[in-house]
Amino acid sequence: MAHVERTTRGFGSPGKYIQGPGEMDRLEEYTSIYGPNVVALIDGFLYDSISERVNKNYSSTASKILTLKFNGEVTVKEIERVKNAAAPGNPDVFVGIGGGKTLDTAKAVAGELGIPVIIAPTSASTDAPTSALSVVYTEEGVQSHLIFYKKNPDIVLMDSEIIAKAPVRLLVSGMGDALSTYFEARSNAESDSPNYIGKGYRRCKAALAIAKICYDVLLEDGLEAKLAAERGICSEALENIIEANTLLSGLGFENSGVAAGHGINEGFTALPEAHGYYHGEKVAVGTICMLVLENRPKEEIETVIKFCLSVGLPVTLRDLGIEPTPEKVKIIAQKAAEPGATIHSEPFKITEELVYNAVMAADALANYYKQKWQ
Repeated sequence: MAHVERTTRGFGSPGKYIQGPGEMDRLEEYTSIYGPNVVALIDGFLYDSISERVNKNYSSTASKILTLKFNGEVTVKEIERVKNAAAPGNPDVFVGIGGGKTLDTAKAVAGELGIPVIIAPTSASTDAPTSALSVVYTEEGVQSHLIFYKKNPDIVLMDSEIIAKAPVRLLVSGMGDALSTYFEARSNAESDSPNYIGKGYRRCKAALAIAKICYDVLLEDGLEAKLAAERGICSEALENIIEANTLLSGLGFENSGVAAGHGINEGFTALPEAHGYYHGEKVAVGTICMLVLENRPKEEIETVIKFCLSVGLPVTLRDLGIEPTPEKVKIIAQKAAEPGATIHSEPFKITEELVYNAVMAADALANYYKQKWQ
């Protein structure tokens, strides 16, 4: 557990956050601020439709755009491939369009090229877009390391019309990621751990306040937003959840830090059977484990599990395709409790045994409530 070594406070955020329907069609207005030469990395699943759309919008302007297709995983090899494809055009700005892994790769490439980056998510599936970091994985899909950047994205551009029509599971996954924000911010405040701004500072009061309102918005608007997304409509509740999943959760985690919710998710990444589940789905289960690990009040744990069930988030290990055997949970605990892992920002000493017991106990509790309430 690392405490801050000074009393200096730090807060970071993207240069601009813009959210609304039809914003993708205004992309050239935002890239032209930096210059006419643009390279965009686009999610492989959306490449054909989005590439055609942006090329059409750029065709009648003074700007030129080169679109590249993302290969699907944030690896050192993929970052290098995209950088080598983008560099010859001497881009003035780099754009990432797609899901969290596409966006993390875009940030990495822009960072290596030393140019501005615009992040344009096509779903509200994670809180990665606003942050000045990328999560890098191995070729096998296991979380490897983090890359930290000098600054946050220059612009985060959220086209809520596109997001409303994205698969609903992605929106729900984003709620799972956002669900951890307040609880992990609280744990970091209790342990006085450094945040992710620069080399780490104490938290500003704004960070915990943002994290708390993120949680409040989830409870208030989560179910209604999911129902709106199932109809492909952009209601006010959905706009609120897009903001909570992206801006509020992003600012909350980066300016406070993560803890056992994401730490136990790192443990899940060590099991191949969990690789087919989204980041936020695993973080939701990790958050329940975290609350049990911290022995939080029963009412709080019940509220979290009930919320997850209401919007369709997983709550048990089996919901993630993991059999709750001692052997499997031991692998999770070993990975989560590795030296230097994010779980060590908890306000007490973490051991493999503690994590093992918490995951087993949380799984039993979640199974109990799942049978009781469903």
